[in-house]
Amino acid sequence: MKLMRKRRQVPADHPAFAGLPVQMITLSDGATRAAVHVRGKLGRGRMPVVCLAGYHRNMSDFTDFATAFQRLSGGDWPLVLIDLPGRGRGDDRPAGTAYGSLSDARDTADILAALGTGPIVLVGQGHGGQVAMALAAAHPLLIGGTVLLDAGPVTDSRGLVRLRNNLAHVESLRGSKAVTAGFRRILGADYPGHSDEALDELAHRSHWFDKRNRPRPLFDRRLIEAISGFRFDDVLVPQWRLFDALSCAPLMLMRTQLTDQVRRETFDEMVRRRPDATALTLSGQGSPALFDQQDEIEAVAGFVFAVNADRAGKAA
Repeated sequence: MKLMRKRRQVPADHPAFAGLPVQMITLSDGATRAAVHVRGKLGRGRMPVVCLAGYHRNMSDFTDFATAFQRLSGGDWPLVLIDLPGRGRGDDRPAGTAYGSLSDARDTADILAALGTGPIVLVGQGHGGQVAMALAAAHPLLIGGTVLLDAGPVTDSRGLVRLRNNLAHVESLRGSKAVTAGFRRILGADYPGHSDEALDELAHRSHWFDKRNRPRPLFDRRLIEAISGFRFDDVLVPQWRLFDALSCAPLMLMRTQLTDQVRRETFDEMVRRRPDATALTLSGQGSPALFDQQDEIEAVAGFVFAVNADRAGKAA
C-alpha cells in the first residue's frame, strides 16, 4: 500500500495570504500540486500577467502589486500568482526529486496549459526570473513579454549564503522577544526606515508562527538544504544563453538598490545586451522588492499595456 505524503502545514488563516484564495493545479507528475491565484478574466484578448516569486518565496510578495495593477488596468485584466512546489501553499516535491529552475519551468508550463492562457507577460523575482528564462528557452511562443526583477543569468553567491545563514539564525532563536527582534534585525538591513510593524508583516510572508511563537517556514526546508554547499566567494556559472532566450519578446529589467542577488555589473551587462529593454532601479530596498510604490507599479503596468497593444496590432 502506498503511504500518503505528510503535507507541510500552512495555517488556513495565515494573514499574509488574506485576499489570495487559490485553486490547486495538479502537475504532470500526477501527485504534486501548485497553488494558483487568478484575478480578472482569462481569454479576453489580454495577455495574462503571471507572477513568480523568489527561491523560497511565495505569492504574498506580489500582494501590493496585484492590487495596484488591477486598479490601473480597470479591474479585469487577467493576473495569475503562482506558488510553485515547495513554496507557500504549493505541495512539496516528493522525496528524491530535486528543486531547480528547469523543473519549475516545466511546472509553470503545466499550469499555463491547465489555465489555457496562451502567451503571457511573466514577472519573475529572483529565482522566478531564472524560471522565466528557462521557460522562454523551452517554450518561446508562451512568452509575450518578460519583467526580470533582481534576476539574471548570474546569481550572486553572497545572496544565497546570507539567505541560508539568516534562516538558520532565526530558527535557532527561542522566546517571543528574541524571535521578533531577530526578524526585525535581519529585515531592517534590506528595508531601512520601515517601522517594526511593517517588518513584522514581512516576516509573515516567509514564516508562520506557532502557539509558542516559534517560526515555521512557508517553504520546504529542502530548498535551503540544496544551497548548503555555497560559500561567499563562489563564482557561479553564467547562463547568458538562457538570458538570450528572452530575445523572443520585449523585456523589462528591474533591480533593487540594496539587493545581493544580482551584482550591479551583471545588471549593467544585461542592459548592454538588451538595449531595447526598459531598465529601472528601485531605491531604498533590497530583495524581495516590496513592489508597493505607485511609480514602479505604473512602469510595469505601462510595459504590460504597451506589449499587449503591440501584439494585438500585429495580429490585426
